[in-house]
Amino acid sequence: MRLSISHDTTYHYEDQVRASIQYLRMTPHDSERQQVLNWELNLPRPVRAQLDPYGNILHVLTMDEPHESIVIGARGQVEIDELREAEHEGQSALPFLRVTRLTEPDQALREFAKQQCKDRRDRTGLIELMHALNAHICYQPGTTAVETSAAEAFAGRQGVCQDHAHAFLACTRSLGIPARYVSGYLYTDSSDHLASHAWAEAWLDGGWYSFDVTNCLAKPERHLKLAIGLDYLDACPVRGMRRGGGIEQMHAHVEVSPLLRVQQQ
Repeated sequence: MRLSISHDTTYHYEDQVRASIQYLRMTPHDSERQQVLNWELNLPRPVRAQLDPYGNILHVLTMDEPHESIVIGARGQVEIDELREAEHEGQSALPFLRVTRLTEPDQALREFAKQQCKDRRDRTGLIELMHALNAHICYQPGTTAVETSAAEAFAGRQGVCQDHAHAFLACTRSLGIPARYVSGYLYTDSSDHLASHAWAEAWLDGGWYSFDVTNCLAKPERHLKLAIGLDYLDACPVRGMRRGGGIEQMHAHVEVSPLLRVQQQ
């Protein structure tokens, strides 16, 4: 499947911002599952690409002069291999056993993971864990924030895709299985969920397998990966700091659509 992406984010500030810095992980890279056909970022100024410690493509946008708004755009086309279920990499998966403040499992999450998976540490067990978390944490936008931890979302039984991914990571790592946070895009016919999305991957049998708790999907047929990390803070598309500006208003518009193949005559 070929997917076409258009993602525009605009930040407006109540007062003038004296200076700001934005860390952008909005550029996908080629892998076993996806091939980038074309991609471009539209930024206020030219920025050089670099790789972060997880191998994500990172752009650092620095604005030293006063400004009242920032507009960031990303668009392109990517080919998705719908038949491939796992990805293989040369780097060790062991670093993804580490917990963070957002993914640290409390006793409730540890017991939940053991109850769902019992002695199983395979894909079938994690698929059942995925379904159980989906049933436990109701998808409800506006009930959590970016600083909400897995334990807090699990206790409140409400959240969004970020919370689903964090809870899955907390459970999976507590079972001794490396797992990582993934940010990207999802093509879906439903308007219930945003096209900008987050899910998890777990290391099983020498490969990374996807688990989309929000949609109960274990096959990433329509998922386009942007970045990975230990949690949201490592992989979110935009993360920044600023001096001044007062209250911030952010508006994002994302469109993900299938790209029809042109048949050669």
